[in-house]
Amino acid sequence: MERRSLLKFAAGAALMAGTGLSVGRAFAQNKDIVYLTPGLDLPFWRYLSKGVEAAVTAKGFGFQALDSHNSAQTQLQNAQDSIARGVAGIVISPTDSSTAPSVLQLAQRANIPVVIADIGTNSGDYSSFIISDNYEGAHDVGTALAAALKEKGWEGGSVGIVAISQARKNGQARTQGFLDGLKEGGFTGKQAALQQMQSYTTDETFKFTQDILTANPDLRGLFVQTDQPALGALRAIKAARKDGEVLVAAFDGIPDFVPLLESGELVVSGMQQPYLMGVRSGEAMLDVLDGKTPEKEITVPILAITSTNIAQELPTVKETVFANEV
Repeated sequence: MERRSLLKFAAGAALMAGTGLSVGRAFAQNKDIVYLTPGLDLPFWRYLSKGVEAAVTAKGFGFQALDSHNSAQTQLQNAQDSIARGVAGIVISPTDSSTAPSVLQLAQRANIPVVIADIGTNSGDYSSFIISDNYEGAHDVGTALAAALKEKGWEGGSVGIVAISQARKNGQARTQGFLDGLKEGGFTGKQAALQQMQSYTTDETFKFTQDILTANPDLRGLFVQTDQPALGALRAIKAARKDGEVLVAAFDGIPDFVPLLESGELVVSGMQQPYLMGVRSGEAMLDVLDGKTPEKEITVPILAITSTNIAQELPTVKETVFANEV
């Protein structure tokens, strides 16, 4: 009987090896840590996910990222499924701050610890919150854009914003920080309309930028509050034959930004360090599961990357921003 059981175990291990699953993960589901993410199609969340995975799997935990497709209802369902499985812990980047409390409440009832990675929550209990200094990062972006506008004598034009959801605390901080940085940098013009993303795609921002250009003939600057959509803004500016007439600032970072910053087509990007944020989130969760108390709020700095410092900062950016995908 013992020999038969051993053979079954060996066969099962061989099967799991063939499918890429570890024996530890398959036989200890309660050692899984899940990451609930708004949408893995956005590089930022993919890089953050890789950071969480690197931290927790190094300590023998299983890992799974569950895509919410930017839907609060899907994220809640993913949370319910994870809790039903009895996972060891949940790392969450909420779809927005107002819907996060529902997930936190479910996890608390099940006695499953939660670490929040970015965005934040309006209320609820959690073990730790890993956040970038969105206000200061956006402030640096605003200051850099104001300096570039001033250099061209365009400080009296208008500047538009294509924003992430302003229901998110990080979105509110990015908008206020940017506007304060613009003003302190010497910008004297007016703010054009603010458009809020819903699908977070390049096509959506392409359309928003077209609308802003049409409504504001004096547009001289544009701030796009996340990475990939900024490419849609640049495409719309080219389509309108406004190349070189509208300066674009971005937030976060993708490999496509490197040549754009080097050429000056992109003036500045306030790059959060999502891979590092993911690592810190995973480490905080490991502390909780080890009976320790992590800091309630852990701040990761934002890198203001411009054409003048991109060469110097690129080694750091490749690791902490791009998760070594470049």
